[in-house]
Amino acid sequence: MSRVLRRTLAALLLAAPLASAPRALDAQATRTPPRAPARPATTPAAEPPSPVVMGDDSLTMKFTVSGIPVIMRRVTANNVVAANLYLLGGNRQLTPETAGTELLLLETSERGTAKYPRDVLRAKMARLGSAIGVGASVDWTTIGLRATTTGFDSTWAILADRIMAPRLDAADVDLVKEQFVQAVSQRTDSPDALLDHLADSIAFTGHPYALEPAGTEASLARLTVADLKRYHSEQMVTSRMVLVVVGNVTRAKVEALVRTTLGRLPRGSYTWTPPAAPAERPGAHVIAQRSLPTNYLQGWFIGPAATSKDYAALRLACAVLSGRLFGEVRQRRNLSYSVNAPFEERAFGVGGLYVTTTQPDEVLAIMQQQIRALQDGTITDDGLEKLVQQFIVTYFLDNETNADQANMLARAELYQGDFRRAARFVDELRAVTPTDIQRAARTYMTRVRWAYVGDPKRVTPARLARF
Repeated sequence: MSRVLRRTLAALLLAAPLASAPRALDAQATRTPPRAPARPATTPAAEPPSPVVMGDDSLTMKFTVSGIPVIMRRVTANNVVAANLYLLGGNRQLTPETAGTELLLLETSERGTAKYPRDVLRAKMARLGSAIGVGASVDWTTIGLRATTTGFDSTWAILADRIMAPRLDAADVDLVKEQFVQAVSQRTDSPDALLDHLADSIAFTGHPYALEPAGTEASLARLTVADLKRYHSEQMVTSRMVLVVVGNVTRAKVEALVRTTLGRLPRGSYTWTPPAAPAERPGAHVIAQRSLPTNYLQGWFIGPAATSKDYAALRLACAVLSGRLFGEVRQRRNLSYSVNAPFEERAFGVGGLYVTTTQPDEVLAIMQQQIRALQDGTITDDGLEKLVQQFIVTYFLDNETNADQANMLARAELYQGDFRRAARFVDELRAVTPTDIQRAARTYMTRVRWAYVGDPKRVTPARLARF
């Protein structure tokens, strides 16, 4: 999901009608007997403890509970627990007609489950001071909790029931769907949101990444309660799940909670494999005419697999390019207030070029010059050492919370095949040489596929085709 659309959806969902004053027990809710789960729970047979794979830091481990892989990092410096459940597949679970199904299902579950009617659920969450959030990305959907150590058990019970037995009442589904449609329809109102959508569409044409996990107006309009219930019955299986827990909690506690809740779900037959990169294609561009004070450009190029040595090299190459573009485009020539070369962490690296400017042709020329400088020359060893150190500090500051650490571990496990790669991140960066960066720039900073939002007269298509 695009960064702008995520923010829009979050704002709408937070603004959704809540119980104005949490009633301890809603009268109507208490009179209505909770519905039984869609599938009868069975008592799982006792299972021996699974073998433990220890992480490089001795505080992180991996084990299996009722068929669900669990990665756990024990953090005793605070009394906060983050637990992220990853439902694997992402866009590969969807089609253009069903886009948005999983996110709509999980967001609607916040409005009531078999054990927790809506107002009871919200009152209980308020008393706990906990939070449960849902997010959809191209490779998985995440439902995660943030709780204190003392509130972890109770918060987990609510999260698990949202997965296992959401009520999915028609009125609730319609309300949440209306919020989704409103957020999606606003995509064209924000230049950045429209740019994100167009850039992904052209960069990943024919690839699952071209789909929007939050859905489209057309796909959301088609979704019914029956569709959500069918999806829930077929797709809420343990073979699609990976759980990552970071916080002051024991393995025994996590095992007990998982075994008595999610562990009772059907196994299913899903097998995770990292998605393949799109086939090589020539550069291309798409232009959306808008009357704006400035123009927006976003281009993507496809990099190596996350398991490749070039993955870290391209990451640093994009960092070098970002610094050079900032210095040349913004500081020296004052052609933009925002310019960078982003790098997306996926199963394969995705590098990019982004700028907002009134002079797109001039900036495109500078971008091409700076890419060629990276491809033709090498940075100094001293310059690389300073860059790596700065990058490491910034990266870990951006990933210092328990929840951020959970996401780091998940990306390492799912994209690189081993959660321990997260701890080896620094060593992998330090192993990159100036020649590696040059090779990455030469190999991957080509065949850029562009999206442009603004005045078509201000950009020359031939310049876009040079990348």
